[in-house]
Parts: sequence; C-alpha cells; structure tokens
Amino acid sequence: MTTPTAGARPDEVRRHNRTALLRKLHVDGPSTRASLAAELGLNRSTIKALVDGLAESGVVAERVPAQRSGAGRPSLLVLPQPHAAVVMAIDVRVEQVAMAFVGLGGDILGRDSWNLHHRSRDPGEVITHIADSAKLLADELDVAPVGVGVSVPGVVRRSDGLVHEAPNLHWTDVALGSRLSAVLKVPVQVGNDAELGALAEHVRGAARGSSDMVYISADVGVGGGVISSGMPLRGTGGYVGELGHMVVRPGGRRCYCGCQGCWETEVGEAALCRALALPEDAPRGAVVAELRSLAASPEAVAHRLGEFTEWLAMGLVTVVNMLGPELVVLGDLFTALPDQVVDEVRGVVQKRSLVSRAVGGTRILSSPLGRDAKLLGAAELAFEPVLSEV
Repeated sequence: MTTPTAGARPDEVRRHNRTALLRKLHVDGPSTRASLAAELGLNRSTIKALVDGLAESGVVAERVPAQRSGAGRPSLLVLPQPHAAVVMAIDVRVEQVAMAFVGLGGDILGRDSWNLHHRSRDPGEVITHIADSAKLLADELDVAPVGVGVSVPGVVRRSDGLVHEAPNLHWTDVALGSRLSAVLKVPVQVGNDAELGALAEHVRGAARGSSDMVYISADVGVGGGVISSGMPLRGTGGYVGELGHMVVRPGGRRCYCGCQGCWETEVGEAALCRALALPEDAPRGAVVAELRSLAASPEAVAHRLGEFTEWLAMGLVTVVNMLGPELVVLGDLFTALPDQVVDEVRGVVQKRSLVSRAVGGTRILSSPLGRDAKLLGAAELAFEPVLSEV
C-alpha cells in the first residue's frame, strides 16, 4: 500500500485511505472490517469512518459473515456494490469488437460483440457502432458508465489515446481516445491490447501475486505486456510491448512491419494455420477445433507443431533473458495449444535461458482468462481514475 506524503492535509489523507480501501475491495472482493484494518495498516476507527461513509453513499454494503468463528460480536463483512460504479470495457480486435459493462468488484453486468469486416474496420464505423451498442446495452442494464477503457492491437499513446499505428486494422494516427470521449461523453482510456492483457492477469488472473511477469498474446498478430516490480512497463510515450516484431529468423517471411523473419511471422495465427495445414484465413473456431483434436495424439502434435514449438520457445528464451520475469502467461490463441506444446516450451526455456536457470525456472502458464483477458484489462484501465472519485 502506498502512503500519503509527509505533510499531507487531513482531507488528502482521508481521500488516499478511501481510495486504498475501495481498490482493496474492488480487486480482492468482500472483506471484514478487521481484515481491512490489518491489511491496509489503518486503525479500526479509521476503517469504521471510511466504511460508514461509503455505505451511506451506497458504494458498499455490510452484512454479518455467513461463517462465524470465536466468541463475541463478529466483524462485519464489507461488500462492494457493483452498480455503484460501472465502466465500459471495449476490446477492438482485427476480426471482432467485444464490449462489456463491468461493475465495481469486477463483475461483468452485460456484454455485446460484433464481427468486423474490411469495410467495417474504418475507425469512424467502429466508433459509431460502439456508441450505438453502448446506448442499447446501457438502456438494457439501466446503468450509466462513468469511464471507458479500450484495448487496441497497436501502438498507443497512453496520454491521449492516440493509436499511432494498428497495422492489422490498417489504422494510422487515429485519435481514438478523444473521438470516443466526444461521442460517449465520459473519460476514455486507451491501451495496447497485450499490455491490458498483462494488467488483467496481474489483477485477476494467473499473475496475481507476481511482481514480474510477461503476457504473450497471439491473435492475428503477436504482442506482449510486461509487469515489472508490480507496475506496467510502458516505455517512452507508452510505446512498449511489440515483442512480436523481434527478428528471430533473418531472411524469413516478410512481415507487414517491413522486416523479415519477425517472431509474429513464425508463431502468429497465420503460422499456426500453416502448421495445421489450414488456410491462413481459416476461421478461429476451425483452428481451435483442429488443435483440440490434435492434442489426443502426442505423435501428431510433435509432427505437425514441432517447428512451431521451436520458434515459440526460441522467442520466449529471448524474452525471459531480456526481462527476467518470474512468470510468462500465454494468452488468446496460445491458450488453445496442447499441453504437450506448453510443456515442451517450458523445458526448452528452462534449459536454454540463463536467466530462467538462475531464478530456478521461469513459470510458463496458459491464461485462465482466455479471450476475456483484454476486455477485463480494459475495464481495470477505466477503473484506475474512477476509484479515487467514487
């Protein structure tokens, strides 16, 4: 927990403590007053004043715990109220847009999605469809979002939500943040999709409790999000995480970024389709179905996915050596890979990565959040400023 600076005014201290308490409830769920006091390092009278104020405004509710232990009066359980603060999360993918309204505490209250085609990928068309769908969903749920988070597969300037480049969408210098904010009439935060996937895993997924982790995402492209010392690694201007454009095979296939032999060309969706003898534009469902049927035969996995596994492992060895994470989480399409592939990649990284050996073996796991990771990450991005204002 961060602490207020020395000399902070009493109202600043109260605001800081209130935000810390709300974040604790938002991330970890219901907690007793006693636990909140212990974990936040605050005395019981301070916790009582904060909880009473939040309960009075309808942000939290209290009830007696279902399970009681010990004698005496039990400490009341404090529960975040989902409808007290609702944000809209948007995950813009190359082939689909997903939307969800997420309440305080992380509950998904409702969702919508629609497919994108070449003509409907135009930024103006996407923004219009988002606005129309948002109104319909808000009316259906009878809620008004107080913030919006957007995940985009591209290079994003976090300060104002400018999408500098999203090649697979054919977007260049799209002022997505300001344009959406003008239409939706609420603050909009925009982030790179893999960075938000990492945020979701860190807050609600496989990386809870991990202070150094990397999230590797495979969709049409390949990207990475990094949590370093418990904080997102964002780089200059917020531009970081284009791990799919490490050159791993000089002289290899030409990548849309202008280079040859990028990691993305060897382990992205098109590469996986080639390995499975499917057309490069095969539907996602067909790719996943083929992977599931393949998983039953270790010999077939080794034969069909052997080279793919080698390139995935080679890239991960470099990532682990560069960033030294304690955990790597494989997301999106990678979650459909047979366990045999993940096990083999884990073994190669342990054997060939100096850093992995030094730390006793970097863990490599498939995301438990699946395709919702970036959507949940977008929600957490929207909640960041909201929790201090509820």
